[in-house]
Amino acid sequence: MINVQVAFAANFLSTVTKLDPNIQAKVNKLVEKFQANPTSPGLNYETLTACKDDSLRSLRVDQAYRLILSAPSEGNVYIFLIVDHHHKAYQWAQNHKCQVNRNTGLLQVVPTDYQEKVAALPEFTHSQKDTPVFAYLKDRQLLKLGVPDELVSKVREVCTETQLNRLEPILPADAYEGLYFCLADPSIESYEQILLDRDVDELDNYDESNFAKALERLNTRAEFVVAHDEAELSEVLTAGLEKWRVFLHPSQRKLAVGIKNGSVRVLGGAGTGKTVVAMHRAKWLAGNVATIDNKVLFTTFTKNLAVDIENNLRTICTDEEFSLIEVINLDQWVQGYMRAHVSQHRLMLDHKILDAYWKNSLYEKPIGIELSNRFFEEEWQRVIQPNSIQDVNAYKTVSRIGRG
Repeated sequence: MINVQVAFAANFLSTVTKLDPNIQAKVNKLVEKFQANPTSPGLNYETLTACKDDSLRSLRVDQAYRLILSAPSEGNVYIFLIVDHHHKAYQWAQNHKCQVNRNTGLLQVVPTDYQEKVAALPEFTHSQKDTPVFAYLKDRQLLKLGVPDELVSKVREVCTETQLNRLEPILPADAYEGLYFCLADPSIESYEQILLDRDVDELDNYDESNFAKALERLNTRAEFVVAHDEAELSEVLTAGLEKWRVFLHPSQRKLAVGIKNGSVRVLGGAGTGKTVVAMHRAKWLAGNVATIDNKVLFTTFTKNLAVDIENNLRTICTDEEFSLIEVINLDQWVQGYMRAHVSQHRLMLDHKILDAYWKNSLYEKPIGIELSNRFFEEEWQRVIQPNSIQDVNAYKTVSRIGRG
């Protein structure tokens, strides 16, 4: 029997989670049955004849609901796209197509009625000072960013970020992201870096029939996920609203997987996904590097966050992976380490006690040195402690970058 793989568009999970729990259960059972044998009798697997995309098929969930999927002519990967009430599901199928973008090699779900959608947009208004922000890019380069042919002329009218944002609902996600980066840094170098990050060749036209190959591309995996077997299928179907458990942006996935050359510092504002990346990194290390004698330490500054992360890790890790990860807040880890390795120690958490020690220490300050007390405190905090300085010679030779 052919090893059937099923892939899911991010929108599929979004539509499933909006359904009643009993309908969700029927959908999950239907998908599992389909993966086990797509030719199984009783599936009500039908070709949709009124669609511009001749790869689209439907599966009957029950009398009221239909599941829309794409069955490419080559390969054994079926792509699940949406679940809705049968009338809305069929209407969606008539107005969308699942395709490999020949310019980028990425899989996209795009509308088929671009002309109507563009016509429905309000006209862009420009002042005399406005200039089109993508004028420095040729049509071929816009296509390489993932812009559909039908939208190139409209993209060329964009003069502001607000106008680009108006196009976001009808642009493929990868195209909008690429345009946004080029708007933020309007240079050929920025454009070339986007292609490099996506592993897109400037000259190639990609095979539009090879959906399986498109699903292997890192940027496709930001919007699609493949379940290679029953275990992975179960993981996807139970993800629910927490799509972060399944989908990672390519920039996040690069940080989360692979062997790194030393430590890695990840910076980002609130809500940019730093904790998500760290959790997927811990999972990857547990599954590929860690052993029972060399576990992964995941530490945070607060107890509540540590508990939350531990619970989330349980949902994305197997029991074996989770057994190789220790999640603990920093203070607890330090106290445990001190108890295990230093028999005589005292943790001073009371600021009044610490202030008293500082005053006693500052009495030892040599006469004639015109440096503030704050300077000595910062030396301790930013030079001596971080570098584990134990004597004068080490203090004299330590790097003082940032301190002068």
